[in-house]
Amino acid sequence: MDRGMVGNPSRGRLQVEVRRVGGSSIVSPAGELDHHTAELLRETLEGCVREGDARVVVDCSRLDFCDSTGLNVLLGVRLKAEAAGGAVHLAAMTPVVARVFEITGAGAVFTVHDTLDSALAD
Repeated sequence: MDRGMVGNPSRGRLQVEVRRVGGSSIVSPAGELDHHTAELLRETLEGCVREGDARVVVDCSRLDFCDSTGLNVLLGVRLKAEAAGGAVHLAAMTPVVARVFEITGAGAVFTVHDTLDSALAD
């Protein structure tokens, strides 16, 4: 195992997919969101905001882990989206990821949905 990487290297660490549905961008990170992988998600989310997407939905259903660096990425992009007249919504958080938001209180500043479908319907 590469000592520079935390976790299971066979999982690919973090992959991010983007798709558009109506006026929303759905960003789906899969894997571990931490100090080593956060920049990939930041670049993707900031790209959505720059492109003028009014609403960015982060589908957290395949996110295995999120540390404070990942949380800061999401908080920072939320501020940029709001400054541009948009919003960032979180959907389908796994229990591990939801716990980070619960402990830090960060869940109170996002619109959080139980499922991706409910986020898109809102």
